[in-house]
Amino acid sequence: MLARDFIYAMLTHRGRVRQGNEDTCAADMELGAYVVCDGMGGAAAGELASNLAADTLLAALGASRNQPTMRPQTRLNAAVQAANHAVFQQSKSGPQYRGMGTTLVALLYAPVVPGGVERRASGSGTRRSAGNHLNSRSTDPATLWLAHVGDSRCYRLRRGVLEQLTKDHSLVQEQLLAGQITPEQAAVSPMRNLITRAIGSQATVEAEIQGHHPLEGDLYLLASDGLTHEIEDEDIGAILGAIPVPRTQAGLMAACESLIMAANRNGGSDNITVLLVAVAG
Repeated sequence: MLARDFIYAMLTHRGRVRQGNEDTCAADMELGAYVVCDGMGGAAAGELASNLAADTLLAALGASRNQPTMRPQTRLNAAVQAANHAVFQQSKSGPQYRGMGTTLVALLYAPVVPGGVERRASGSGTRRSAGNHLNSRSTDPATLWLAHVGDSRCYRLRRGVLEQLTKDHSLVQEQLLAGQITPEQAAVSPMRNLITRAIGSQATVEAEIQGHHPLEGDLYLLASDGLTHEIEDEDIGAILGAIPVPRTQAGLMAACESLIMAANRNGGSDNITVLLVAVAG
């Protein structure tokens, strides 16, 4: 099996309506970690919540990276809980922060080595190189872990097919699952911004965590709802599918720009954040 590297690009924009940007995106290539957060609670509080959650998540993953007995999904969940605790404590520090919170969607690449010890990602430096990747079978241990809270999403483009890997923690999603509304009604529902889980709104939070097997050529998109509320999945897939192969960081950045331009062209009613992670090949 050949080792494969990850490359990434990310971009955030305040959109055409909002005065500030409460979204945050961050990545650490040495940790194999990528995160998008969409803050809430007012301009200052929301921006602080999203930044605090992203920074705390990466710091917690960094602190746990050399604990060989800790499973990747446990590491990721602990990091999400640390982010939740940090935002929750901040929300109690003053009236201007009351009600603050943020969504969170994150990927963690955690290769498995004999003996159950995670292999440290290799590369020339943070945010520029990637961890080794082994093409995997479905029976192999998962090496890419996905966590989300709220309605920021993760998509995967694999062999030309776009798939939404996360399910929104939102009132509209619950109505869809219950058969109370149709997908068409959900897309225009006035309640589509109401989420049922958030980082920092309670003392603890239940993160949804999944394990995946990345394959050569995979492309993963982390995005805030400022993108997904403005662009249909079909259009997202078309933009991602148009990225030249072999993929480069410049190609990924051009796609980030195209996604944000499309969202703004369709209204840009919210902050828009996109983070693309590609498995080279």
